[in-house]
Amino acid sequence: MPASYDVCAVGNAIVDVIAPADDAFLDSEGLTKGAMILIDDSRADTLYARMAAGIEASGGSAGNTVAGVASLGGSAAYVGKVATDKLGEIFRHDITAQGVHFQPQPLPAGGPGTGRCLINVTPDGQRTMCTYLGAANLLTPADVDAEVVRASSIVYLEGYLFDPDEARLAFVKAARIARDAGRKIALTLSDAFVVDRHRASLLAFIDSEIDIVFANEAEARSLFQTDDFDTAAALLGARTKTACVTRGEHGSVILSDGVRVDVPAAPAAQVLDTTGAGDQYAAGVMFGMARGLAPAICGRLGSIAAAEVIDHYGPRPQVSLKSLARAAGII
Repeated sequence: MPASYDVCAVGNAIVDVIAPADDAFLDSEGLTKGAMILIDDSRADTLYARMAAGIEASGGSAGNTVAGVASLGGSAAYVGKVATDKLGEIFRHDITAQGVHFQPQPLPAGGPGTGRCLINVTPDGQRTMCTYLGAANLLTPADVDAEVVRASSIVYLEGYLFDPDEARLAFVKAARIARDAGRKIALTLSDAFVVDRHRASLLAFIDSEIDIVFANEAEARSLFQTDDFDTAAALLGARTKTACVTRGEHGSVILSDGVRVDVPAAPAAQVLDTTGAGDQYAAGVMFGMARGLAPAICGRLGSIAAAEVIDHYGPRPQVSLKSLARAAGII
């Protein structure tokens, strides 16, 4: 059956609060530059009050990715959990306005609020993230719409959801449905801290369920506990059909069916905020894969998408990625 969606993503539905900060602020708040930590609702309230003025926009890693797929002219769906509150409405409005299918199961009143990620961006473009998961942490297998999964060329799973047991079961359900329907299953490792917590389980899940893995250099090295990038990339490529490893300004490496392709980074006018760069890279690559493009072209699409998003605050494209890809002669 032809796919109705290029990508269906399963992820943490998060509203991003993004603000400029300096190293002194990070030190005063006890934050490790460039890291992502989980916080409770009380810490979320106090940190939000201390942050500089910024912007609020729908985020979440996998949500950013499907927004990128839509910006490329693709069709996308999203599975995630939000509360019936102001931030939940912001998330729902933003993602559907971008053309992404999103029909979440309702959350009972009185529960946790919609998740939020407080992102402090230093002048060098590094982002330090403090995440209150809230309702996003309550994703269960019941939230996975089997018909949407079956109708998707690629089902994309966000590694951050490897923490909650119920969300991991949702991953398993989505993967099994996709496999039975002959669809591809992709996983992003999300963060080196996720890898450190779940290394053995992630490797087992990759071996049994995953066709495409996305990782950055630090995550790949952590997964195989090596300091050598080429070793880590080769080991990841040996465990899955396609492995995509990003290296910031040094571009990325795609290993597909044993063949390595080195993809240069696309030029960016400036590096203002790296939030969402990996998410948009994944959007470009999977859009290309869903359309049957060669790995090198998929990688170029990923680089173009990543370059656009680091040029401004916020994790989602502000310029049509389709127009940028056309200007590059790709689509």
